[in-house]
Amino acid sequence: MTLENKRLAYKIYLYLGALFITSLVVSNLIFQKFFYWNPFGDVTVFGVSLFEISVGILPYPITFLITDLISEIYGRKKANQIVTAGIFASFFSMGIVLLAETAPAIESSPVNDETFTRVFALSPIAVLASMIAYLFAQYVDIAIYHFWKRLTQGKHLWLRNNFSTFLSQFIDTFTVVGLLCVFEVLPWHLFFGLVVSGFVFKVFIAFLDTPFLYFFVYLLRKRFKLEMGQEIDLEA
Repeated sequence: MTLENKRLAYKIYLYLGALFITSLVVSNLIFQKFFYWNPFGDVTVFGVSLFEISVGILPYPITFLITDLISEIYGRKKANQIVTAGIFASFFSMGIVLLAETAPAIESSPVNDETFTRVFALSPIAVLASMIAYLFAQYVDIAIYHFWKRLTQGKHLWLRNNFSTFLSQFIDTFTVVGLLCVFEVLPWHLFFGLVVSGFVFKVFIAFLDTPFLYFFVYLLRKRFKLEMGQEIDLEA
């Protein structure tokens, strides 16, 4: 690979990392707002309406799409590095939020202390629960992705994309809802309903993102003249 192509590949990797980290941090900041998406009618699961979910779940499929794309083009090591950087960024952002909360608002402040606390007070707890779940889920996703990639010798992209995402998303949903119930952010009677609702939504989105993964993988393979299963080594 030429030096020019290596620089371009590295730049693309940085942009993908930026999108990943932004999606992850934002999801932890906005999670307290819930909405009801009703594509299949009024369906109730364990007392919770199907697709009664937090807006924080919306950026999550983007993060799994990006790690799958990085795994496919740049390899397992670079995907794990992005996940680790995202976790660090999430904790750092919550540190800033906690620091901001200690500063008393002035009378003319557009956002007073009560409003600020109401919006952000639970964020550190959510981040703790989310990061524990996310740490397991993303590393599992990357490990399973590369297991299927080796097994299929780089073929059947749809298989490793979906199979890795399904299991990792279940782990993420089950763990984060469970921890939020343990920390009494959510009541236990909503546990099973939120797990099922969140997981079904994520699986649905995972199916939708497969064509996008194929499209971006095609573009990058064509641009860098990569063979099936070949990865870009940024450190070479």
